[in-house]
Amino acid sequence: MARPAFIFLILIAASTSKEVLSADRPNVLLISIDDLNDWTGCLGGHPQAKTPNIDRLADRGTLFSNAHCQSPVCNPSRASMQTGRYPHTSGIYFLSPDLKQSPKLQNLDTLPERFAKHDYQTLAAGKIFHRQDQRFFQDYGGSMGGFGPRPETKISQPHGHPLWDWGAFPEQDEMMPDYKIAQWAVEKLNALPEDLKKPFFMGVGFYRPHVPMFAPKKWFDLFPKDQIKLPVVQAKDRDDLSDYAIALTNEKHVSPEHSWVVSAGQWEHAVQSYLASVAFADYCLGIVLDALDKSPHRDNTIIVLFSDHGFHLGEKQRWAKRTIWEDGTRVPLILVDQRFTAGQVTTKPAELLDVFPTLLELAGLPRDNSQEGDSLVPLLKNPKANWDHPAISSFGKGNFAVRSEHFRYIQYLDGSEEFYDHQEDPHEWENLINKRAYAKIIKQHKVHIPREQEDILPGNSTGHNAYKAASRFIDN
Repeated sequence: MARPAFIFLILIAASTSKEVLSADRPNVLLISIDDLNDWTGCLGGHPQAKTPNIDRLADRGTLFSNAHCQSPVCNPSRASMQTGRYPHTSGIYFLSPDLKQSPKLQNLDTLPERFAKHDYQTLAAGKIFHRQDQRFFQDYGGSMGGFGPRPETKISQPHGHPLWDWGAFPEQDEMMPDYKIAQWAVEKLNALPEDLKKPFFMGVGFYRPHVPMFAPKKWFDLFPKDQIKLPVVQAKDRDDLSDYAIALTNEKHVSPEHSWVVSAGQWEHAVQSYLASVAFADYCLGIVLDALDKSPHRDNTIIVLFSDHGFHLGEKQRWAKRTIWEDGTRVPLILVDQRFTAGQVTTKPAELLDVFPTLLELAGLPRDNSQEGDSLVPLLKNPKANWDHPAISSFGKGNFAVRSEHFRYIQYLDGSEEFYDHQEDPHEWENLINKRAYAKIIKQHKVHIPREQEDILPGNSTGHNAYKAASRFIDN
């Protein structure tokens, strides 16, 4: 006779337990900064970089100082990170096609979708995916204008792609999409009650320093043009590279040639513009962090900050992205979780691909053994832990870079190779591929080149065009 009451009590207990579990599970704040290379204070990529908010995040969490994207292009990099699959698995190597057009990705949960399935409320604004973010979040605040307002005529680069320009514009921070995205995040954080019934997964995607490298003048004033320090470039840097390697990174791209930037007297101005854009993005980040710190959710929110790929500003006589050298693949990656020691730095190689399984583990969600990344939790516990997991990057089928703790190995479709010792040559100026002293180490890196590689899915992008153009240097 007492059985129904007993069952009722069990149901109440189960419901209560679920609510307690939900309340105890950590929130996630995922922050993306588009096209940000290692020009931050904590990474030391440029001596004049001003990024106090990125740096304070690093002080609060773990800085992965040797983190790399899986592709030096927005679309494949973000598709890889958000699905846990390499470009050579999905076939998405370039700016197109969309991730849902890959047969290998169509039926997979993306990162926010997986959290939504486990009773998280998901919301975002700005650029987390390459496009159409609204498909993946329950509440999407919009792009807020994306790459932002542009003047009627170009400021610095009169030719080329419409987005390729730089200079002081517009007049006020409030006119910039990134500022609006930061304010959206503030409003959402302020509206969240202290007693959350569901934890949140919030994406905040900033567009700067992606071109056009525009920001209000006050950010330019932080970096007087006559005091700008230019990247160190070696005139004969590419003499030990194959014609294919050079063509792959130069032909059919929309960025300006390094020779034009120099001859037009725009190098200092472009570097100034990038530094100003980074400083502005960092300011917007600070607005969000301040709001989180004032909220009751500060101590129970995991923060992940990342960029989708690196960016050249003259290094190796290259501009923009689309290379598998260090400047093309190295990215900021910082993870803050109150359960781990603050201010840690690890030099072990990490991949953006690793973020998905890491967040699953930190949130106590089921592991997905089909994913191709590794959880970074062992490095959160011990930054010097044994870690046999190099970072793999690609730009088109057959072109791969393997980055270990101290070395980079590159193999191209034409069979040419490069090898760099980052302890002795951080700029990757000397190709050591034929040095007998490194033969054993090179062999150890070569084994990580994927044997199974998906064909490139059809698309019309600069990457497709560059890949096709470079193929003329391959012996038939």
